[in-house]
Amino acid sequence: MKRFLTFLTLAGLLLGCATSTQKNVTGKSRSQLLIVPASQVQTMSLQYYQQEKSEASNKGRLITSGPKYDRVARVLHRMIPQVAVFRQDAAAWQWELALIDDPTINAHVLAGGKVTFYTGLIDTLKLTDDEIAAVMGHEMSHALREHTREKMSQDAVGQLALNVGGAALGLGEGAMQLAGLAKQLGLDLPFSRGMESEADVYGLELAARSGYDPRAAISLWDKMDAQGGGAPPQFLSTHPAPKNRKAELEKLMPKVMPLYRAAGGQG
Repeated sequence: MKRFLTFLTLAGLLLGCATSTQKNVTGKSRSQLLIVPASQVQTMSLQYYQQEKSEASNKGRLITSGPKYDRVARVLHRMIPQVAVFRQDAAAWQWELALIDDPTINAHVLAGGKVTFYTGLIDTLKLTDDEIAAVMGHEMSHALREHTREKMSQDAVGQLALNVGGAALGLGEGAMQLAGLAKQLGLDLPFSRGMESEADVYGLELAARSGYDPRAAISLWDKMDAQGGGAPPQFLSTHPAPKNRKAELEKLMPKVMPLYRAAGGQG
């Protein structure tokens, strides 16, 4: 019992280590559990990014110039000035683009502004510039909100809970595995879905403030849904169901369209 009480005290202290961000277009903000040092996540992100670029370069797939590179870079550099709306320090990040010639339908932005786009995402889905901005805004928002750092922090606390709680209660291997599954379904996956939904909101606003039509996020998910085929139930997925995602994005249009028009957009 004493060990269990010690765990509860430690968990309470860890949960107090949180930060908040500027409100988004919905008027909402939230606190985050961020106990993993930001410097650690930055170092890991840079190492992964450099490895990713090196592997692509060795295969002759790293695009560093030309029309495709210029197109994606143009969208990125038009959006960078708007990141200060959400966090001022991000405007000074060393933003960098790696465009990889690969059929993979994927893109990501790592801590510190390291951006990776795959040509398969653009070519297969035949993305417009507005749709590229929808993807870019979403992925940039993961970095702005430090979702990688937050997830690492959650995992650290969750594992601590399993280890200390299991030891205190004298759980066997089978019970510990069951507890791990319960943690995944009850904590990890919902948090991941929440981060995806949050990135949708911030990304939509970021694209609109940059003068890109936020309605492109709807057409983007129509295309993604058509490519996706059968998907697992939402409660077993790290991403919200496409139809739920689109419904939430559509609700936000009355709030982001004025931002788009204020930035010079038409429609």
